[in-house]
Amino acid sequence: MRFPWSKPKIPVLPLRGLIAARPGAINIEGYAPLIERGFTLAKKSGNLILAIDSPGGSPAQSDLIGQLIRRRAEEHKIAVTAVIGDTGASGGYWLACAADRILANRLSIIGSIGVVTGSFGLDKFIARHAIERRVFTAGENKRLNDMFTPLSPEGEQFTRDLLDEAHTMFKDWVRSRRGDRLTGAENKIFDGGFMLGERAFTYGLIDGFGDVDTLVKELGGPKAKPHWLRPRRPRGLMRLLTQSTVESALDTAEQRLAVLQLK
Repeated sequence: MRFPWSKPKIPVLPLRGLIAARPGAINIEGYAPLIERGFTLAKKSGNLILAIDSPGGSPAQSDLIGQLIRRRAEEHKIAVTAVIGDTGASGGYWLACAADRILANRLSIIGSIGVVTGSFGLDKFIARHAIERRVFTAGENKRLNDMFTPLSPEGEQFTRDLLDEAHTMFKDWVRSRRGDRLTGAENKIFDGGFMLGERAFTYGLIDGFGDVDTLVKELGGPKAKPHWLRPRRPRGLMRLLTQSTVESALDTAEQRLAVLQLK
């Protein structure tokens, strides 16, 4: 029962930052409880908003969160709208595609539907300094593309096949969610590049322009308010670390050294 003086509330789940399987980042372990609570609250209005601002990260975590959102949306018959702020790129766009409708700003960074991985080649460095590398493995591909050994044709092809496979899954997810709304040429949409919201709209990557406050009132009426579902802030030393330059250093290292990154 809603009292006449009460203000309707629309649940808003912020998905902001790097997507990675570590504390302080967007991942299924930290966000599953928020997603569940969001859909529980959404039963009153029939709507859930995803406030996305992410440059991407882990493909696995992006898929786990996206699939969970879709399962709960279908189970509870909830309409999900994604609102992209500054950035909804790569894994951030993967998350946006879990929504039924995607809004953004005309200057938002959208797309980057591609996959990247990388490391350093230090074989010449250790040879120059007479450093001997000793590694013992069982399995011929166990140390494939080791940064201390020369890049082999087999290692390069293995990595390219892995990237192509992940890229195909990313494209299939976007096609399955956006369907006939995609109007741009595929070589423009899926080339890994990013674009501003205005062009993304013409390509069908988003459905229109808007912000969270405006959308809340559109869905719940002029008196409606957002009900923000924010993750718990780390405490103690962990809180200091995640708010310092250490977090930025971890983000950079994680993006460069992970096996695959949606970027």
